Amino acid sequence: MTAETPKTLRLGVLTPSSNTALEPLTSALVASYRPERSALEAADAGAVTAHFARFKVTEIGLNHQALNQFDDSHILAAADLLADAKVDVIGWSGTAAGWLGFEKDQQLVQRIEQRTGIAATTAVLALNELLALRGIERIAIASPYTQDVQQRIADNYARAGIEVVAETHEGIRDNHQFGMLEPALLLQRLRALAGHERAPQALITYCTNLRAAQLAPALEAEFGVPLLDTVSTTVWGMLRRAQWPTAPLSPWGMLFEEAVPARI
Repeated sequence: MTAETPKTLRLGVLTPSSNTALEPLTSALVASYRPERSALEAADAGAVTAHFARFKVTEIGLNHQALNQFDDSHILAAADLLADAKVDVIGWSGTAAGWLGFEKDQQLVQRIEQRTGIAATTAVLALNELLALRGIERIAIASPYTQDVQQRIADNYARAGIEVVAETHEGIRDNHQFGMLEPALLLQRLRALAGHERAPQALITYCTNLRAAQLAPALEAEFGVPLLDTVSTTVWGMLRRAQWPTAPLSPWGMLFEEAVPARI
């Protein structure tokens, strides 16, 4: 934070319409944001708040109808509504670029920033930035998706020089059903991935409609491997774009701990 940092940081979050997990988790994350006293005094910083705008997403698949849900025009219309609230940064809390291609989110961020004048990021771009900053080349992915979607994600990471050494997927298409998966089941899946013989350097819950962000502390204590949940990476990325420290959220997991230079 700098001396010009506002007392309140408003995070604008783009949300799939059928998602029920990311809003409670994002709200819990930002509600727990507590800068160190010295930083608070130096920057006169205050609360972080989250504000949400939805656009229609009900299924995940590679058919035309499912892919068309992520047309930029739908997302930009929701970003316009967040801009009305004068948020400080806009984050797309969704993982579609995992199967559509990472360039999809790079283009989306450019369009949001050009259209609204507000800094932007996405769950996937923030995740990929974390992987690069920490030199992670072997990952394990847990998702609720179908096999073809999961394979497309793995292929995109392979092209980026990152190997998916282990994965698990639930074979579900209905986005609302993702949020119904029990955290205990997700914990079981993640423990199996963490113990894989190829020793992943990070575990990833690749979907923002999974109730998984809160699992990070226990998993990390057990295996010593970070859990990079995509709800959490969205918040991490928005804090970074706003040049606010991420360390106050370190109780939520390793990804928030290390102080690294903000990207230009």
